[in-house]
Amino acid sequence: MEATAEKKYEQVLVKNGLKRTGARLKVLDILSQRDSATSQPYLETVIGKETDRVTLYRILKTFEEKGIIHRILDNNGTANYAICSSSCSEHDHHDEHVHFNCSNCEKVFCIDDVKIPTIKIPEGFTPTQMNLVVTGICKDCNALLD
Repeated sequence: MEATAEKKYEQVLVKNGLKRTGARLKVLDILSQRDSATSQPYLETVIGKETDRVTLYRILKTFEEKGIIHRILDNNGTANYAICSSSCSEHDHHDEHVHFNCSNCEKVFCIDDVKIPTIKIPEGFTPTQMNLVVTGICKDCNALLD
């Protein structure tokens, strides 16, 4: 892990009141390096035996609660995780952007430029999360198909 990146990840942990551990730093590094959201099974494969499944699950849950990452379900119902925008905080996510599921490569992309429009929720309902998922073929797969 690059020293500059490690410092950045350490700052994220400190800002959120979390201890600096190798496993937490590794998860942040992997998620930050990816161009698409990442599933827990993929993280388990990359991390290997360094971190057990329960610890990884707890890291992801804590990061989501702290507003460090957000969760997106793919076409198969598998949870995928991506780094949140800087405006997210504990229990207050502001990642109201479109997610794109590629039906060919099965990657899930955050389309940050396309915001979810404001939706009027009936009185008495309190939304806690919004997610708009578009399914189709991503630009990399389209290039391969041409």
